[in-house]
Amino acid sequence: MVPDNQGGGLMRAGLLSETIAGLDEALTAVDAFDQVLVAGLLRPQPAQTTGLTGLAHAVAGTPLAARVAEAAEKAAGGAGSEDHFVALAAARAALLGSAHDALMARIEEATGRPRDEETVPQPGGQEAVNLLVAARSWLSDLARSGWRGIDHDVVSGASSVVSAMLPDPALRRLATLLDGFAAELAASCPGASLERIPVRRWADLWSRALLLTLPGTADAPVVGTVTGRLLPLGVDVQEHATAVQAQVHAVLEPADGGTPRLVRAGAAVPKPDTVVGAGLWQLLRPHMSLLAAVSEGRSMDLTDMPVTAEGDLVWDDEHARQGEPADAFATARVALPTAAAAATAPLDRHPARIAVPVFLEGYTSHKEDDALTFTLAGGPLVVDTDRIPTAGPLTPEAVAASGACIGLLRWDAGTYLVQPLAVETTVRKKAVAIHAGGWAGGTTDKAGAKAEKAATDAVAVLRERAGRLLRK
Repeated sequence: MVPDNQGGGLMRAGLLSETIAGLDEALTAVDAFDQVLVAGLLRPQPAQTTGLTGLAHAVAGTPLAARVAEAAEKAAGGAGSEDHFVALAAARAALLGSAHDALMARIEEATGRPRDEETVPQPGGQEAVNLLVAARSWLSDLARSGWRGIDHDVVSGASSVVSAMLPDPALRRLATLLDGFAAELAASCPGASLERIPVRRWADLWSRALLLTLPGTADAPVVGTVTGRLLPLGVDVQEHATAVQAQVHAVLEPADGGTPRLVRAGAAVPKPDTVVGAGLWQLLRPHMSLLAAVSEGRSMDLTDMPVTAEGDLVWDDEHARQGEPADAFATARVALPTAAAAATAPLDRHPARIAVPVFLEGYTSHKEDDALTFTLAGGPLVVDTDRIPTAGPLTPEAVAASGACIGLLRWDAGTYLVQPLAVETTVRKKAVAIHAGGWAGGTTDKAGAKAEKAATDAVAVLRERAGRLLRK
């Protein structure tokens, strides 16, 4: 039995369903502003004025109040400048940041886990101001046209800016964001014919990009080093048609005996759209030896591994070696409850970025209308089975039949959800652990092996074709 103060299966899930004061009002103001961007700010209508005013009222009494009030007034009159759009983006980010903090505070209360009191250092200055100004100009043009008004002429304005930014490592973060955003908009042109607009997503990308044009905000994160034992909990796989990322969530036990801390280690690579399922691991393995350790149920011993203030390991195989066997569920029961979470950088304070490792047990599963729910002693918790990757042996059926779960606690569409990373269940009267990253280091499973072979063949063909093109 896990002690009451050890989080784990006795997480106070009931707290997650309680109302958080001010949360709905903050998100309502954000939603109203996001609708302003749909029609654009070239010739604002009365409904857009309401959305702008609501954003200004939501940050009244804060240091942003005067600047945002002025920006809202100017934008409502069709005279918004680039500085005014930056102020509006900052107000939107501040509201979502406050929502993030309130949601995280509730999670900390429910899990009983500590949080690292250190703050994320502010980045330094950044050069190439002319390119930042050019990017800000393009984003301002987007705000004026609105999502309904985008066309290829407007969207193509980003190409020259991105091309100039990419060679500069200090600007690559913003360049990558602008490149992806512009490609997404280009695929949706003309905006006037769109049946459905991803309002929140495009507003998120627009406001984040606009704030990254402020000198210094897109600088590389401050990096330190850590030495100790890394105990993996599970792998979160995020797949796109042309890219895939594997993010390992783990507990780091410092060699100096300090407080254990939650950390992440990720690898992201481009991929052909023909490589899917277990074949994804072939693309990821060469970039991170940690994936093999996860698959084999082992720890990793780290020596001076670079790490950001947010707890992201800048993985380098030269600073890691294979350690002793380490069961993820033993880590979740013993080490996770006392592991401190890292601070969050200001621009990353957003509800969509919440992904907190948790351990649950002693629940009952209930499925209704294809929605799976874990009922704990403290209350129900919705299970996000849609995030279970096809690149591993974990299935929704195994999750529904489980008695213990390692997962990521997220927040989406007004409720907390748990994304399973691994479960303990019974198969043929035997207790087994099934991990979403179980095939990360290779597999003998028939379905996994078949997908691996298909990926091998697809990658070989693509390499051969690429070689022919380069030889011409």
